[in-house]
Amino acid sequence: MTLAKITTVPIRTTQRVAEVAWFDDIIGGDTEYLGVLDNTRRSSFSHCKDIALEAEKLGFSTILFPTAYTVGQDPLTFAAGIAPLTSAINLLVAIRTGEFHPPMLARALASLDHMLNGRLILNIINSDLPGLREDPVLRYQRCAETIEILKQAWTKDRINHRGKLYQFDLPADPVKPYQQNGGPLLYFGGTSDGSRDVCARYCDVFLTWPESEESMYATLQDMTARAARYGRKIDFGLRIHVIVRETEAEARAYARRLMSKFDEQRGAEIRARGEDSRSLGVLRQDQLRETANTDGYVEDILWTHIGKVFSGCGGGLVGSADQVVAKLNRYIDMGFRSFIFSGFPLLEEANYFAKLVLPRLPNVSMPALQGRIMANAPITPLTTAELV
Repeated sequence: MTLAKITTVPIRTTQRVAEVAWFDDIIGGDTEYLGVLDNTRRSSFSHCKDIALEAEKLGFSTILFPTAYTVGQDPLTFAAGIAPLTSAINLLVAIRTGEFHPPMLARALASLDHMLNGRLILNIINSDLPGLREDPVLRYQRCAETIEILKQAWTKDRINHRGKLYQFDLPADPVKPYQQNGGPLLYFGGTSDGSRDVCARYCDVFLTWPESEESMYATLQDMTARAARYGRKIDFGLRIHVIVRETEAEARAYARRLMSKFDEQRGAEIRARGEDSRSLGVLRQDQLRETANTDGYVEDILWTHIGKVFSGCGGGLVGSADQVVAKLNRYIDMGFRSFIFSGFPLLEEANYFAKLVLPRLPNVSMPALQGRIMANAPITPLTTAELV
């Protein structure tokens, strides 16, 4: 359902701006046809390096490196390898808590932050460890304690933590990051109450997947209320696919081509590989797809057939540049300040987006913006007219 009236929820970044990021599929799903493994675009260092460098050249402020186990590359290692090859783009690196000993993770991330001169952002992942089916309460506790240890390591003289899972009393001198205002920003996604509480308490940006405007707006309202109970404000990000062309007819024709070799059984197998394939967020994506018309569309240009392949983000915007920009403006009005886009194949679709949409959005660096806000530096808000 589309909202009839939108009022921006109380958020950390009140300026009408947005971080515009692209997705680098280091976990191996880049392809020309959805559901078809494409060996020419599989997760190699060379191919994924090209995606990141192309995104930087095109002007995206940030690139996301996701995490998975069953296929692809390690995001932290990949980010360290590509760091010297970049100069402007922020690296949003997914880290699954529990995979690393927290003090060593703090040091590794601080080292990477120095390699990037402060261009590091973290996407904290709370899913089961690969090969395990874990108690959610354990995962939330581990995630919260890991974040507490990271923050102590980055901002205090000692790591002095006494939790249920971790107990440490260590010097923190070796692990200070380049970003001296508290360390890298923390992005976090999760639909369950436990996940939402972790984000409200500790993190900077709550990431969500596409749903109806009504459903996403309710999530934003819920999360701002949760953060307020901890005396905090947070920002919101949207991870979403996109197909944009000069006309709606061209975009929809390409969506049909993208699905032209899709096989239901093979698609289900690919979806089941993800550690998040059983999550509440994925179930909500499935429910959205059930409300779509026969072509997979809800709310005019929100397309859900792409969720037949991807276990995580299961929706995308398909339309003309005007239609996509108009929809993104509605999301910005709701309170979204960060967008992580993808389109397949990733290199080609990044160029379409950069040509048709990127110049019409207020593309800023969220770390730089929030650093200026914390320093109380003046920022001139962008108007609706400047956005379109």
